[in-house]
Amino acid sequence: MRPGERRGPVRLLGTAAAFALLLSLLAGCSGAGTDAPGVVRLRFQSLAWQKESVAATRALVREWNGAHPGVQVEYVQGSWDTVHDQLLTAFEGGEAPDVLHDASDDLADFAHGGYLADLNGLLPPALRADIPARSWETTTFGAGVYGVPFLQEPRVLIANTKLLTASGARVPTPEHPWSWPEFRQVTERLTRDGRYGVAWPLKEPVSVTLNLGLSAGGRLFAHGADGRTKVAFTAGDAVVPGTIAAQIGTDHSAARSTLGMGGSDTLPGFFAGTYAMVPLGFSYRQQIVQQAPPGFSWTVLPAPAGSAGLDQGVSPQTLSIAQDSPHKREAAEFIAFLLRPDHMVRLARGDWMLPTGTEALADPALHTTAYGWATGTALAPHLRPAPAQSVRGYPEWKDKVATPALQEYYSGAIDEAELRKRLVQDGNRVLARYQR
Repeated sequence: MRPGERRGPVRLLGTAAAFALLLSLLAGCSGAGTDAPGVVRLRFQSLAWQKESVAATRALVREWNGAHPGVQVEYVQGSWDTVHDQLLTAFEGGEAPDVLHDASDDLADFAHGGYLADLNGLLPPALRADIPARSWETTTFGAGVYGVPFLQEPRVLIANTKLLTASGARVPTPEHPWSWPEFRQVTERLTRDGRYGVAWPLKEPVSVTLNLGLSAGGRLFAHGADGRTKVAFTAGDAVVPGTIAAQIGTDHSAARSTLGMGGSDTLPGFFAGTYAMVPLGFSYRQQIVQQAPPGFSWTVLPAPAGSAGLDQGVSPQTLSIAQDSPHKREAAEFIAFLLRPDHMVRLARGDWMLPTGTEALADPALHTTAYGWATGTALAPHLRPAPAQSVRGYPEWKDKVATPALQEYYSGAIDEAELRKRLVQDGNRVLARYQR
């Protein structure tokens, strides 16, 4: 049974039949079943979706089960597209998985709602020490820690090497990145003969705008001493959306047609030379390797830097334990097994992302020049908690306020003043409902 699915009503039966049915139902419940007396069964819902990532995760589950006959783990496949609503249904229905895979920016409401277990005291000291404090900040709400951040993904520029070289533009490195104004100039330089300098896939514009905005000093959310959060649109918050809007509406160096696209949707045009560069999450490299035509040359560049350098926000992938799980200790031991440094490297390579663990991040396999691994690893020290990490009500604010406002702004339907008004005034009305 997948998490969130509901069982039908049970009619009254005779005593023997009812007892047999009860045992059968218990065997299917999260953490409640046993394969034999004393054997604990845990359910682990994974959101791994790329072939290599699913294979790596399933392999580690098999290795755990082979080495731990007393604690058996069932792999359950989830989906990033529906995880928030699916988990909410599962929590409220008492059918949540024992161990659940999610992203840190989705945890705040679940943590404050009492659905997730506080991991303080459950995790081994070695795991706590290996992951930097800035990563733990993404899963800490109040005094509790409600997830283990284990994979993170910087946003980078994927560029057509041939077109970039021919343009004569300076090639940026993590040590000497482009500034946002220089990036805008380069995209103008690359735009000619029906080709755009850049394609911004902005079907989901909020995380792109907020996370890259950290480089320019943008925070958008102001956290008061009273624990209340408000939206505050500053000059730093305007740099990234202002650059994107100018590339689309003023310079015409960015393709307007990609505004409604996801990252994968832009790849055919990138391969065809319609776009010289595409800002994408680091993991998209796998799709490029698989789909690029023979002879196509591409390179990974750091995202532009602002007043705060290369800082950008990330929402690491996380592993959490359901508060209702009766086997929290065993679940924590399974998480610690999954996130041993060598295992974390396997998961990172399978997902084409970066591990959060210091020891795993030092693995030589993640420092090769092939496929831009070294560029991504060089960005790891600059990754910061996404601005929305601890904001209660963020999913509603994102869906009802920020997404439509940014989509209209980038399309040219509203100006910056109207964007500011919507994000701040409409946004604060939404957030206020979560902070009473």
